[in-house]
Amino acid sequence: MTSAAQLTAIEADAITTIAEFKDETGLENDPLQKATGVYVTIHGHFYQPPRENPYLDTIERQPSAAPSHDWNQRIHHECYRPNANARILNNQGEVVGIVNNFEYLSFNIGPTLMSWLEKYDGETYQQIIDADRKSCDRLNGHGNAIAQVYNHIILPLANERDKHTQIRWGKEDFRSRFGRDTEGMWLAETAVDYATLEALVAEGIKFIILAPSQAERCRPIPSQEENDPQWHEVGGAQIDPTRPYRCFLSNDRYIDIIFYDGPISRDMGFNDVLNHSAHFVSRLGLAVRGDRRTSQLISVATDGETFGHHKGGTEKCLAYAFTQEFPNRKWTVTNFAHYLSISPPNWEVIIKPVTAWSCAHGVDRWQDDCGCGGGGGWHQKWRRPLRDSLDWLRDRLITVYDDIGSQFFRDPWLARDEYIQVILNRSPENVETFLNRHCIRSLAPSQQIDALRLLEMERHSLLMYTSCGWFFEEISRPEGVQILRYAARALELAAEVGGVQLEQEFRDRLELAPSNVDSFKTGAEVYRQLVVSAQISFKQVAAHYAISSLFTSYPQQERVYCYNAYQLDYQLQRMGALTLAVGQLRLVSEITWESTHLVFAVLHLGGWDFHCCIQPFTGRNAYTKLKEKLFDALNQASAAHAIIAMTQIFGDETFSLQNLFAEERHRIMKLLSQETLSRVDQLYTQVYRDNYGVLMAFHRDELPVPQELQVAAEIALSTRCLNYIKALKSDSSDVQIFLSNMAELEAIATEAHQLHCQLNIAKAKPILEKLIWRSLSSLLESGNPDTLSSDIQRLERLINLGDQLQLGLCLDKCQEFYFNYLYSQILPQWQSVMKEQKSFEAQDAGNGFHLPTTITWDMGELKELLHLGQKLAVDVSPWLKGC
Repeated sequence: MTSAAQLTAIEADAITTIAEFKDETGLENDPLQKATGVYVTIHGHFYQPPRENPYLDTIERQPSAAPSHDWNQRIHHECYRPNANARILNNQGEVVGIVNNFEYLSFNIGPTLMSWLEKYDGETYQQIIDADRKSCDRLNGHGNAIAQVYNHIILPLANERDKHTQIRWGKEDFRSRFGRDTEGMWLAETAVDYATLEALVAEGIKFIILAPSQAERCRPIPSQEENDPQWHEVGGAQIDPTRPYRCFLSNDRYIDIIFYDGPISRDMGFNDVLNHSAHFVSRLGLAVRGDRRTSQLISVATDGETFGHHKGGTEKCLAYAFTQEFPNRKWTVTNFAHYLSISPPNWEVIIKPVTAWSCAHGVDRWQDDCGCGGGGGWHQKWRRPLRDSLDWLRDRLITVYDDIGSQFFRDPWLARDEYIQVILNRSPENVETFLNRHCIRSLAPSQQIDALRLLEMERHSLLMYTSCGWFFEEISRPEGVQILRYAARALELAAEVGGVQLEQEFRDRLELAPSNVDSFKTGAEVYRQLVVSAQISFKQVAAHYAISSLFTSYPQQERVYCYNAYQLDYQLQRMGALTLAVGQLRLVSEITWESTHLVFAVLHLGGWDFHCCIQPFTGRNAYTKLKEKLFDALNQASAAHAIIAMTQIFGDETFSLQNLFAEERHRIMKLLSQETLSRVDQLYTQVYRDNYGVLMAFHRDELPVPQELQVAAEIALSTRCLNYIKALKSDSSDVQIFLSNMAELEAIATEAHQLHCQLNIAKAKPILEKLIWRSLSSLLESGNPDTLSSDIQRLERLINLGDQLQLGLCLDKCQEFYFNYLYSQILPQWQSVMKEQKSFEAQDAGNGFHLPTTITWDMGELKELLHLGQKLAVDVSPWLKGC
């Protein structure tokens, strides 16, 4: 236990005061049941903006996030997953504990991020859900997670309906994931005004979190003894953040507010207090007050991405603080809902009229050229015209929704509020249930489509207000373009369902938004160049399918992004270098249920040249004649004849490789390049073989190697290495082939080291990681004691190979799996074998892995398994010493 002498003088005084209070009253209370002592709440605001293509409902590759596919994926690997599996390390860098930080953090995770996690890493997603459940169990039913306004819009700038929809969508999304109602809500940028508070209270929200700078005055809540206590002016961020406050509204309603500690929160984000757990805890200790209150709360809040993404590795600092440092100081880790339940506010607060945590000018960062977020001398004069343009569009869409929606829905705005249930589950059965509940009558298929179009129009009208569109210095940044893409989709849907043409006036209004970039000049040009060019039609989806079909054997039904593609007919014929495919395709949108029946023809002339045409299906006879004519033209073995025939039938509109969506285009480009690259690899390999002795001589005499020869060596060895890695993956079950391939790879690694080659083998990393994971899980779940030694040797050899090839293997999952197995299986058996009197209580690692079936190991085998732990950098020294 940490002595008072090791604490700051203020901390020691506070603890002494609390101890004296207990002695006087005779109350030795459980701090989880009654407020007593020092409490700590660290809140992480975890959020990623919606990045999906509005037409494909998926995030496309973002080159700036390389080597990851996109920024969600990159930040996930740096932050979200590490916090669900945070390491506690010893001085040798070995794992002594794995902590799910979400069990101890107060947190909100934006719905757009949670939906991505659910889709792309269900394991981490479930660990977050489980962490909230465990915190509920620990803290009297009050979970760590709270909801967030749905897509991070600035509520004070939203109209009344949008405020309520954002809150309701956030609440429903939270309930669907965590299985309970939220008690609090995170406001985007902590932006707040009294109208926002009224809306929150009307929707049942009990508390929010604000920055200390957002408070104006506070005082003790009047009691019968003291009817009118004095107000304290705290407008300069002087409010005491160690106590909660109550903000009274109209009709005696109220909402509780936690003001986080501003200086410590800033230090977490911008200084080095998270570099070391002791440093972090000492900084928190400075907030403890030495007055005679029975309890006090140290509360801090920052972007959750601080823990691992902005500040690499700091999830380890949190894990050690939560499980070691805070308990040593007798601090109770809690969340805001739990603390409010045992220590309700006895002070009230009046907040400033309109404020946010990241703007010194109220909420002008999201509507005016206030200077916040600027950089490099660029202005933000575009902000006001952009806000005005979107407000104008929103108001016009309200009219469209009211007028047409009343033809379908009993209450159009209630239908919008409950549309979140469809967003969360777009199965046909759930959509049918939703429409049956809200529609005036049973709708014809075309009316169902229009009803869904209307609701999607409204969804995009909310998404276009996502706060990051204004946050930075320039309208043409990806964030500004993204919200304009949502606006474009809303405009398109309004035109489709209501015949309302609003786009030209919207563009005219964007002319008033000046860009800092000369090639754009105004928001209207940003819209033309970066938004209109990204719009996608059914024909483009069909062209994507048609060209891809030359390289992929599609089944009769295939999902193409958010479309279901039904192949009604398909015929492919090759003639020399020419390939022609003709087919019928029915496309159905999963989002709006729109569908179309199209005919396609795609001619591959070889290499990069594709000629694709699309037209509506007009009947079986016309389609039969079309096929006959096209294949007759192909049989003349003339590309010109085939293209002329296609033009006569389809007209001048054509699609090429460039019209494919980026992911598939890149895949096909790699396929088309493969033959050329193989020939080049063969040439470099021959140069390397012919000049191997010369290369060795240069290196032996430490002379500069001719670049041409060094490049040839690196390419030849890289190609050879990747071929053997792929063979290792394919033949890993055959022991002799495996050993032969391993020997070749180890020889390549030695050769590359001798020749100082930088191998280009990034593709080998995930293959080797999967092989190691597969070997470890097989060994621990269904291992054979008779082959344990050889199985472990193979596994360790794979790990060594990764080191030899300098791949920088990530073995986190293997480490977590082994750590769980160590405490659930190995150590109980080790204790049994050692015949100790006291039974061993297995530690719950809490990392979400399914516990494998128990295999009985003898002492020699247990020792081998413990040595494997050393290889995986897990601390097993206490037990190895006892063997």
